[in-house]
Amino acid sequence: MSLNDQLAEELYRCLRERRTVSPLSARHPELTIEDAYAISLGLLERRLGDGETVVGKKIGATSKAVQDMLGISQPDFGLLTDWMQCGEDVDIAAKALIQPRAEAEIAFILKDGLGGPGVTAADVIKATEAIVPCFEIVDSRIHDWKIGIVDTIADNASCGVFVLGDTRADPRAHDLPGLHVTVTKNGAPLSEGYGSAVQGDPAQAVAWLANTLGAHGVTLNAGDIILSGSLVPLEPAAKGDLFEMTLHGVGSCTARFV
Repeated sequence: MSLNDQLAEELYRCLRERRTVSPLSARHPELTIEDAYAISLGLLERRLGDGETVVGKKIGATSKAVQDMLGISQPDFGLLTDWMQCGEDVDIAAKALIQPRAEAEIAFILKDGLGGPGVTAADVIKATEAIVPCFEIVDSRIHDWKIGIVDTIADNASCGVFVLGDTRADPRAHDLPGLHVTVTKNGAPLSEGYGSAVQGDPAQAVAWLANTLGAHGVTLNAGDIILSGSLVPLEPAAKGDLFEMTLHGVGSCTARFV
C-alpha cells in the first residue's frame, strides 16, 4: 500500500471513528499538493464504497485571511456526497462531527454542466438554475485544526456537512457580489459579509473551480450543488447552538446542532 493510500485509510478511519490525528504535513513534509488531492480521492473512494454518492463540489480557502494562514494564493476544493447533506437539525454524533465550525455561504445549483478551461463568471450564471443560502459545517480530522494546505486538501477540503435553505432564487435577478448576509448565533448577532468576500464574486469562484477541475478532465455536472465559499469568518459550533443566516433579498437558512 502506498503512503497516499495509507493516509487515505487513516483519514477514513478517523471520520468513521470520530477522532483526530496529528497533521499529515508534519509527519510527512515531502507530501505535495498533488499527493494531497490523491489522498482526498482515496478517502472519497472509501466513502463511495459505503454507499455514498457524489452530489456536488465545494470551494475552500476563498478568503485572503484563510489563504494567508495556509500559505497559498488560490482556493482549494473538495467533493460533496449525499450523506453530507443535512436538514436544519445537524446531529453532531450521527454525522461524525468532531470539531465543527459553521460558515455562511451561497450555494449554486446547476442546470447545465460546465467544463474548463475558459469558463467565465457569466457562463456560471447562465448554467445556474438557482442560488440558495447555505451553511457549510466545516470539520477537520486533524488535531486542533492545526492544518496546512496539504492537510486540508487531503481531508476533503475540511468538509463536514452542509445545510441548504428552503429558498431558491434566480442568480440573474441579483448582484451577487453585493448580496449581504447577516448571521446570528443563539439569537445574538455574530457576523455579516457580502458576496464580494468570495474571490470578488461567488460566480467567479465557481468559474475558477470549473477551470481547475477541467485541467484534470473533470466537469461540473447538471444538478451539482456547488458551495462557493464563506462570506463570513468561521465560528465554532457545539451541541445546543442555533445558527441563523439571512441572505438579504434571497432567503434564510438555519442550522441547529443537536
